[in-house]
Amino acid sequence: MLRDAFESPGDQSPADLRAAYDQRLAETIDTVGTETILNETELDEKTIEALTEGESPALTLEQATQILAMDDDLPDAESIAYEARDILLMGMSIAVLDVEALASGINDELEPKEIQQKIEGRYPISLDEYALIHQYIEQRKQ
Repeated sequence: MLRDAFESPGDQSPADLRAAYDQRLAETIDTVGTETILNETELDEKTIEALTEGESPALTLEQATQILAMDDDLPDAESIAYEARDILLMGMSIAVLDVEALASGINDELEPKEIQQKIEGRYPISLDEYALIHQYIEQRKQ
């Protein structure tokens, strides 16, 4: 479901990839309605408005998946988050990257241990961090 949701993530910048994530979230909000998102998630009105206005508010992967889970065509938030993290783990395997190489590749913006904890879901990962890691992994897979 998410594996092919974003066109050529390795060819985009992390900022462009994050913008694509935000666009997908805004589309979901438009489809299901702002009130539904506010009533069914833990997100505040300011964050939802920012997304619908084309902004890129601070969000974690878990918060983003709460929005996506409101789409009747998608599974629950936990399953979406699991698949999103699996995309990174499988990508690392295909690109033959370990967390040390990944940290080096993203200019040590995150420590190797931190990357591992975030990818495994033991620590929250922001959408900006996810985009940075996702883009680098996909670029290395090519």
